Amino acid sequence: MIPDVSKALSWLEAHPKVLCGIHRGIERETLRVTPEGNLASTEHPISLGKSLTHKWITTDFAESLLEFITPVDDNIAHTLHFLGDLHRYTARHLDNERMWPMSMPCFIEAEDKITLAQFGTSNVGRFKTLYREGLKNRYGALMQTISGVHYNFSLPIEFWQAWANVKDEESGKEAISDGYLRLIRNYYRFGWIIPFFFGASPAICGSFLKGRETNLPFESTPKGAKYLPYATSLRLSDLGYTNKSQSDLDITFNHLETYVKGLKKAIHKPSEEFAKLGVKKDGEYIQLNTNVLQIENELYAPIRPKRVVKGDESPSDALLRGGIEYIEVRSLDINPFTPIGVDETQIRFLDLFLIWCVLADAPEMSASELACCRSNWNNVILEGRKPGQVIGMGCGERKEPLAQVGKALFADLERVANVLDCCSGTKYMEVCVKLEEMFDNPELTFSGRLLDKIKTQGIGGFGLSLAEEYYQELIKTPYETLTDEAFDHERISSIKRQEELEKSDTISFDEYLKIHAGTNTDNVAS
Repeated sequence: MIPDVSKALSWLEAHPKVLCGIHRGIERETLRVTPEGNLASTEHPISLGKSLTHKWITTDFAESLLEFITPVDDNIAHTLHFLGDLHRYTARHLDNERMWPMSMPCFIEAEDKITLAQFGTSNVGRFKTLYREGLKNRYGALMQTISGVHYNFSLPIEFWQAWANVKDEESGKEAISDGYLRLIRNYYRFGWIIPFFFGASPAICGSFLKGRETNLPFESTPKGAKYLPYATSLRLSDLGYTNKSQSDLDITFNHLETYVKGLKKAIHKPSEEFAKLGVKKDGEYIQLNTNVLQIENELYAPIRPKRVVKGDESPSDALLRGGIEYIEVRSLDINPFTPIGVDETQIRFLDLFLIWCVLADAPEMSASELACCRSNWNNVILEGRKPGQVIGMGCGERKEPLAQVGKALFADLERVANVLDCCSGTKYMEVCVKLEEMFDNPELTFSGRLLDKIKTQGIGGFGLSLAEEYYQELIKTPYETLTDEAFDHERISSIKRQEELEKSDTISFDEYLKIHAGTNTDNVAS
């Protein structure tokens, strides 16, 4: 059913201190909206600073799509307090706008109402906006307004020293990378449990389907929302973060070198579909290049191996230089039941699950097995709460009840929880008890609770009531970690840093694109 992890768990129980000092970081996206629920048409507020250079408050795809970034921290409470302060400060500086509390966007009348994020006149700023122009022209702007939470996770060096017998991060980078790749393979095999618990997009606004073909058997609420009765995360479905042109890329997670090789191949692989668009239209750039991936970050994945880049190096070059430093989990919908989009229960569960993924055996995976795993994810994404839902085991015909597989997994997670609670009381075990109940009562999951609200109030009605409730709460509560002085300092510094970037360019934008995107400016659309 699941791998036998008993030997590894016994080892962990004999070395409980190796898990003290897990590092975490959170990135939360949210749309700015008007009090009526429409997408904000205003620029990123200058009162927050410059999105290109601000360390904590930036924008993602659209000018109205805020992104909050916490520093790396080993304290869960401090991380959540920091994230809360970013929300409090932002709420205080929004001009009659609110932060949308769900993953799927509010009512958007037309895609041309979505303004791409603007990062100023420096080459790097123009590059970031052009990349988004390419995303818009390739996949449509509406898809890019879907919001999520990314969870960055790394184990302390003490774990790797004891588990993989490494001396330090530099000399042990291959063993550490192998361990994180093992985690990723198990995440693909069993990570469907994340949307089962925390998927929070069982419905979409009817406007999201305008002009889009779908075979999904949607039902409608009286207020116009479209939903699937047992769906968990339509954000993760073919309606959301998918890219069909990437489906035949031979990118696997068995060895770091082969992963990087596959990624580099994809960013140099010509695309017939995107070549038809051209690089320019009417003399203006419309994408970085015509390859399957404009840059490496365009690869849509529920999890990524990461390392902090230095200078102008690419993410894959950073991995080759220093090995995998941390893992970015990208499967979390916005949690609508908290003002900051993610809560302590989710973080603690992810800790438990990701540690289990490192410990459990993880045979190498072919590209075809990755596709098989995707079918399990799709079943949970579209029908995760369906009575009697089953999970496929490997690529064979054998299937097991989801609840049975989940409870077997939790027998292991509870042992991990006991070890982690050596560092922090009983909170991890409490998370296990709370979540395990959802296998027998799926209506307790985020999607089950949310769908009831949407059916009665509509997406707009429920979303706006939450947005207003959270706005009032945020502006009235004091900061927990940061101060107005700290925010003012970062705001002013971000403005200065952008000004310095704009003054420091020594080459033209055309030359910059040739170096950083391989752009062939002769490839022009008619």
